[in-house]
Amino acid sequence: VQLVESGGGLVQPGGSLRLSCSASGFTLDNHFIGWFRGAPGKEPIGISFIRGSTEIYYTDSVKGRFNISRDNTKNTVYLQMNSLKPEDTAVYYCARGRFNHGMLPSFVDKWGQGTQVTVSS
Repeated sequence: VQLVESGGGLVQPGGSLRLSCSASGFTLDNHFIGWFRGAPGKEPIGISFIRGSTEIYYTDSVKGRFNISRDNTKNTVYLQMNSLKPEDTAVYYCARGRFNHGMLPSFVDKWGQGTQVTVSS
C-alpha cells in the first residue's frame, strides 16, 4: 500500500499548481483521501478530502481557491490550487484515513512522502 504525491514546486503569488496523489495496493474510490499541509517538523493540518463523488470537504482557508477531484481510471486524486498565496507555502501530504469526524492526523492510516509547494515572488 503506497501513496505517491507529485506536482509541487515554486510558483509566484496568484499562480496555480496541480498536485497528484497516486495510489498502489488499494482502490482510492473506497476510501477517504485527503490533503494535509504543514511546515517541516510541525503537525500537518488537513485542508481537503474526498470520498466517492459526493463527499468533499475544504477548510475555510482554501475554499474557493482549491479543488479536489479523482480519476478512478488512474487511481489518482488531484488537488488543483489556484490563486496561490505565500501563506500556502508548505509541504503537502496525501493521506488515507477516516475523516468523517474531522481531518486529524491521528485519523490517518497511510501517508504519502510529501511534496514541497513554495509560493514566492
